[in-house]
Amino acid sequence: MKYYLLVALSVLNLIGFSQECDHIFLGELSDFHDKTPIIGATIFIQNLDKYVTSDIDGKFKIENLCDGEITLVISHISCETKTVKFMVKGDIYKSISLEHHIESLGEVSVTGNATKQETTTAQETVLKSAVLKRYSSLSLGDALKEVPGVSSINTGNTIVKPMINGLYGSRLLIMNNNVRLQDQEWGIEHAPNVDINSAGQISVIKGSGALAYGGDAVGGVVVINPRRVLLKDTLYGKTTIGGQTNGRGYNISTSLNKTFASGWFANVQGAIKQNGDFEAPDYNLTNTGLKSNSFALQGGKKAFESGFELYYSYIDNEIGILRASHIGSIFDLERAINAGQPLVVNDFSYDINVPKQEVTHHVAKASYYKRFKNFGKVNLQYDYQNNKRLEFDVRIGDRRFIPAVDLRLQTHTVSADVNLDSNLDRKVNFGIMGRYQDNFANPDTGVRRLIPDFDKYDFGAYTTAEWQLNDKVIVDAGIRYDFNRIDAKKFYLKSRWNERGYSTDFSDIIIQDFPTQYLTNPVFNYHNISASAGIKYTINDSNEVLFNYSLSSRPPNVSELFSDGLHHSAARFEIGDLRFNKEISNRVSGTYNYSLSRFNFLAEIFYNRVADFIYLRPFDFISTIRGPFPLWEYQQTDAELYGIDITAKYDVTNNIKLLNKTSFIKGNDLETNLPLIDIPSFNTNNQITYNNEDWYNFSASLKSEWVFEQNEFPDFNFDIQNQLTGQMLTIDISTPPPAYHLLHFYTEATFSFSKEINLNVALGVNNIFDTSYRNYLNRLRYFADDLGRNITLQLQLNY
Repeated sequence: MKYYLLVALSVLNLIGFSQECDHIFLGELSDFHDKTPIIGATIFIQNLDKYVTSDIDGKFKIENLCDGEITLVISHISCETKTVKFMVKGDIYKSISLEHHIESLGEVSVTGNATKQETTTAQETVLKSAVLKRYSSLSLGDALKEVPGVSSINTGNTIVKPMINGLYGSRLLIMNNNVRLQDQEWGIEHAPNVDINSAGQISVIKGSGALAYGGDAVGGVVVINPRRVLLKDTLYGKTTIGGQTNGRGYNISTSLNKTFASGWFANVQGAIKQNGDFEAPDYNLTNTGLKSNSFALQGGKKAFESGFELYYSYIDNEIGILRASHIGSIFDLERAINAGQPLVVNDFSYDINVPKQEVTHHVAKASYYKRFKNFGKVNLQYDYQNNKRLEFDVRIGDRRFIPAVDLRLQTHTVSADVNLDSNLDRKVNFGIMGRYQDNFANPDTGVRRLIPDFDKYDFGAYTTAEWQLNDKVIVDAGIRYDFNRIDAKKFYLKSRWNERGYSTDFSDIIIQDFPTQYLTNPVFNYHNISASAGIKYTINDSNEVLFNYSLSSRPPNVSELFSDGLHHSAARFEIGDLRFNKEISNRVSGTYNYSLSRFNFLAEIFYNRVADFIYLRPFDFISTIRGPFPLWEYQQTDAELYGIDITAKYDVTNNIKLLNKTSFIKGNDLETNLPLIDIPSFNTNNQITYNNEDWYNFSASLKSEWVFEQNEFPDFNFDIQNQLTGQMLTIDISTPPPAYHLLHFYTEATFSFSKEINLNVALGVNNIFDTSYRNYLNRLRYFADDLGRNITLQLQLNY
């Protein structure tokens, strides 16, 4: 027995000798970007349940370690906490990188309302989720009007096209989750296909201040970002239910988000909206209903050093167009203008009949990023879009169910960019982009195609840089080159071809000769240079100024080049011009921001000189087999736009706040010395708000909206003779409607059921006094008044 005991003790002694825990772990912490040491970091050794800290050189030492795995949890102010594991077999040395500028880089969302600026010196306004939730039942264009200087050009109340400082359409870039929207934005009556409920934050950039997105942003850029990914283990979502009296509409949207501390995330979002006929104060607006369905999926992994994202969205809109706006000839337009109310008024209905639009839009995206030590971040992305647009006219017989316009636009885009952020005092970005578009105009509509088949090729390359000169001054600059090619196939009537003088200038593009028309193959190449430069100077804690210059170059779009036919949903004949040059914009702007604890004043001024500015103007009338129709021609001129946007906020008390937003803009045709058409009039909004966080976060606001009459407008009226009576009629399509003043009310409160669940209840009343008015920028102002009183109720459950 003694023998066995001695053997056991010897074995245990050998084991103890072999497991001597005398190893040393030497670690060195440095910044991921510039390799500077991380001083005073806390290192928690899970295996030993003890802490050490890094010294002035970023170094730390752990002693008395045994062989085996060691887990370190490293944390430091302004750094993302990092967990690392190592296998110890003897003494060991490891260099560990941390991201010391995580807040500056915006990789971690601390709160749901975090604000991220897209630019440094451009005029930019950010709309947060607290503002966007008010527009759950409305459109992107409606929400953007919260920004001074942003208005909209409308076709009724459901087709709302944003306008920044007097410019709209293809002069505005709309980026949705880093995908440039391609949805045939050339038409006034083509609203952006974006579900406002999918947005977590929207940045509005006035002018071409974001070269990474494109060089043709003569008017500005709208950047729609989804909700930020929270790097923690959580499941959260929200469901919104709303209803409104005007149009007897309802909307439901819901989203569900799952995130993990490891960086994996997934979310799903969907929405449905339906409205029946809307109402003006004195009559029903027949056939103005809307049906909209949208759906989006997003998933991937987001970590500091690398990540990827897969995204898909779908939106389907059926939009009614005011029945009274459909005209059979120019004489119908003259009667409508002089009638004072719609010539067709029926009882309320949810039915959407012709004229109407049916639009579907698909977006698919895959992106990947990777960070490299002491270098920067590389981003790769591919996205695909499919836009299907059907426009139905009032037709009879077998063609009443066949659209008059049937277009399908497919877009493929590949992009790559590099952010050199190893030195945050001097950041450099550069990138490239390639895009291919295919547009198919279905010939089976029985109508001459307004937009032809075409292939479009785009290539772009840019570089931007930002310098932090000192604590007060930041300077940025950038340059971009874009190449665009349009390769189209279009039929021209020989009479139109000769009338426009194309037989002299473009005889070489005729590829086939038919008895009454030519088949042509116009190919246009455009080389475009864009640039920007700016400075941001912080005078002191209360005063800040920004100055910015931007050069942008926009080639003419396919509508401006090729339009040649009756645009049925617009009830007019439109003609483009093959001779158009590209637009070149030179924009200078200045911003002054004064901020105190209770008062904030922001003034933004700009001057935009646009060479070869393209616009669509009423010209006269044209005879068709259906009778005379209004003729609108695309024209090219030199133009200037200038103005000022003011925002002033004053906290009277901790609970009472005053807000003023005022915009003034002028636009002139420098060749004819006439005002530009479709320029917003002077407008000012004043709002008083009462907040009380102790009353379930209660707030109530009363808003005054005052829109002045546009007194500076071009006179494009013309006369036409009624062949039946011999009477000469004046078609007054130029005179703006009178000024108007509206009052709106909004109130909300939030009721908490637990730490994670709360219910927001919001009540709004737009146009409180049911005022009759017409907006100069609403294309349907010739036929009917704008909306009357609308009471909305919205419930938002956050969980």
